[in-house]
Amino acid sequence: MTVDVHTSLLARNDHEAQHLRQHFGARGVATLNLMGSPGSGKTALLEATARAFAGKHRLAAVSGDLATDRDAHRLALAGIPSAAITTGSTCHLDAAMIHRALHGPLATAVDQAEFFFIENVGNLVCPAIYDLGQARNVVVLSVTEGVDKPLKYPVMFRNADLVVLTKTDLLPYLELDLGELRDNLSRVMPTPRVIDVSATRDMGLAPWLDYLEDLHREYTPARRPLALKDGGLDPRAPHIRLTR
Repeated sequence: MTVDVHTSLLARNDHEAQHLRQHFGARGVATLNLMGSPGSGKTALLEATARAFAGKHRLAAVSGDLATDRDAHRLALAGIPSAAITTGSTCHLDAAMIHRALHGPLATAVDQAEFFFIENVGNLVCPAIYDLGQARNVVVLSVTEGVDKPLKYPVMFRNADLVVLTKTDLLPYLELDLGELRDNLSRVMPTPRVIDVSATRDMGLAPWLDYLEDLHREYTPARRPLALKDGGLDPRAPHIRLTR
């Protein structure tokens, strides 16, 4: 007798992810799953986003890493309430990990946030198949990674709603055919959408910020019935409960 353990594990994850999605949707929190290779610029992109949205939008984040809380610390210094999820040897985040993180001190910050960023473990394989209750999948791809990554890791890019091409200030120093890279993305993405940025130089951020603003407008109506005069959230709104 054969048992498909992989399918069973994903089914349980999907159930918990749907519970998270309902929670985020009820509170009007636009949630993005940020994926990409180690060093692709995920944390730098969020730091730049915090600078651009300072005083305008409330952000929160969790940051997955195998062994340290360095990225979460960087995000906190940038003004984003953050928590680290240290996975040990696990190469991705799953919905149960997000559940547990939201039972900690970060819970209130996420409930009151307009954007919740899930900075996934640096990896172009495992994170692609785990639903975390997000509204959008964003893949961060650095120009230093070469043109072939979309073809080598098609599942990651096939599931992406957006690719943010980072470190574009380095293009003059690289032997990289940007047209070939875009063509490779179009071969694997059902609806190719690519934004070029240099997060550390604050270059090309406008289309990325516009993308977030569009997503925010989708979620704003859900926030109105929850808002209180003091700027808090209605305690009668649904809360996360980790179910087993």
